[in-house]
Amino acid sequence: MTTAPLLWQPDLSARRKPLLCDFMAQAAAAAGTALDTFADLHAWSVARPQEFWPLAWDFCGLVGDKGAVPLLPEADPMQVRFFPEARLNIVNTFLKNADGREAIVFIGEDGRRMVWTRAELKREVEQLAAALQEAGIAAGDHVAGYVTNMPQTVAAMLATASLGAVWSSCAPESGPDVVVDRLSQIEPKLMFAADGYFYNGKTFDTRDAIAGVAARVPSIEQIVVWPYAGEAADLPHGMTAYEAFKQGDAPALDCRPMGFRDPLYVMFSSGTTGKPKCIEHSGGGTLLRMLVEQQLHCDLRPGDRMFYYTTCNWMMWNWQVAALASEAAIVLFDGNPAYPGIRRLFDLAEAEQVTHFGTSAKYIDASLKGRNRPVETHSLDALRVVLSTGSPLSPDGFAHVYADWKADVQLASICGGTDILGCFIGGCPVLPVYQGEIQAPMLGLDAATLNDQGEPVEGVAGELVCRNAHPSMPVRFLNDPGNARYRASYYETYPDIWRQGDFTIRTGHGGFVVLGRSDATLNPGGVRIGTAEIYRQLDKIGEVSDAVVVGQNFENDVRVVLFVVMAENVALDDELTLRIKTEIRKNASPRHVPAKIIAVADIPRTKSGKTAELAVRDVVNKHPVRNLSGLANPQALELFADHPELQA
Repeated sequence: MTTAPLLWQPDLSARRKPLLCDFMAQAAAAAGTALDTFADLHAWSVARPQEFWPLAWDFCGLVGDKGAVPLLPEADPMQVRFFPEARLNIVNTFLKNADGREAIVFIGEDGRRMVWTRAELKREVEQLAAALQEAGIAAGDHVAGYVTNMPQTVAAMLATASLGAVWSSCAPESGPDVVVDRLSQIEPKLMFAADGYFYNGKTFDTRDAIAGVAARVPSIEQIVVWPYAGEAADLPHGMTAYEAFKQGDAPALDCRPMGFRDPLYVMFSSGTTGKPKCIEHSGGGTLLRMLVEQQLHCDLRPGDRMFYYTTCNWMMWNWQVAALASEAAIVLFDGNPAYPGIRRLFDLAEAEQVTHFGTSAKYIDASLKGRNRPVETHSLDALRVVLSTGSPLSPDGFAHVYADWKADVQLASICGGTDILGCFIGGCPVLPVYQGEIQAPMLGLDAATLNDQGEPVEGVAGELVCRNAHPSMPVRFLNDPGNARYRASYYETYPDIWRQGDFTIRTGHGGFVVLGRSDATLNPGGVRIGTAEIYRQLDKIGEVSDAVVVGQNFENDVRVVLFVVMAENVALDDELTLRIKTEIRKNASPRHVPAKIIAVADIPRTKSGKTAELAVRDVVNKHPVRNLSGLANPQALELFADHPELQA
């Protein structure tokens, strides 16, 4: 690789040094040796986890008893136990110092604004916790959200966690099939929902979808709905209005003490090989991981204001909400970030004095294409950190932020996933930013780039891996006897080394360049989509006899391309194309809808009969096919090479 241009250099002589500087001094004292650079600190954090993680617990302000034993090592990397004696409930950290400072600011696409202080949020959680307990929710039960990105969603999650119950959420734009595929596996007893949402200037009523999901998930005993798009009086029979559900005379919050590894969240994989995997995450491990990322890597402090554009389908919702535990305020937005124009989020950032602005690489690219220059149109004096994730941020996107947004910010491109509810690589406030590069591996994680032989490499592409255990590894997959799917998902390529499924290049600066996914997951606009969710909708289209769906790199993004083999004597015409797209949009989501649907004569398959998605994707993106000998009909790949419909 050629040396990337330097875009930003931190000023460590300034009066207000990053929190990471204080942590480095404490770490050096604990280590009994000098830790003069971030590389020194990172190496120590990986080599001495029994010292690093307890220090991080104390520095980041977790509330609870961490016990005397920091970790119990095991031969199996999946079974290492961090803080096995700890007793805590993460809600006590989220809601500490519940005073009159702003905790949540909500901005809707329709213009409404709502503010809760830390004290008001705590009272809301108390009222919901009492109501959930009255409804029979106890430790270990599952509570689901079919919800918008609103303050009520945050309160419902925290109330669930306070009882030791487990939270999962889906966004309301998700179609019923997608939601049922997820919720039917976790069997929630109660579901929170919003009666609708606003997007691109339109109002969408979700009451029928809520009722349909509940009818297909028989474990749901009660549905609690907040009237966001309509009125409480319009709720169908069997749904309870949110305000009526709360208990106004609720007692003071008394959170149930939990183990560090006890579950809090179930997140869902993309679903490339059937129904999405249910990934169970711990409360303690997840929160500690996120606080390290936010405070040490992003310099988040009490009183800061964190905004991240996200929906409740995405792990970044959980990540943003964790900022409350650092006594920062979170600024929530629900709707289309580019409606009525690309400047909408910059209006929000200026009005709300956002200090940490998070978005997708696709949004930054759209801002670039739209010749957007907030440096000339907006006052962003409060802004210190810009965060980008979801897909690789292009070098042009890096340059655009510094030239056209604000020159004096830390641009923290981050890469991680639902799998760990956090990041493997990301920002670092004491290191420079080079164009196109993620700054550093995250503290406590031995992230590296490996070649096919399992050797660490620099300057060439390889697999992003993590070579050690850490607290936010999943507790387990639900419905996974013997951890078979868990092991196959992460440890099949390199024994005892976690493979994340991203292609990366380790740079000479110690950072990373992310090239995209190395597995079959689709990633349009930074939203990870499983191919199985699209195939399921095609099962309803009798005119399609076979199909393969892949992601094509196109205009600094990934677009979904669906190739179909038609049934005998059937042609793919505009009417059938529209029907396929409508079926996918209605039952999956608008993001699942292919940008292109193309008829082909054959689909390549492996010798075991599986659809060769990776081989098709490689051909479409003009990459070498890595395992041609494993195909039963390799000649079929010629149908996809330089296909004319993929050129525009």
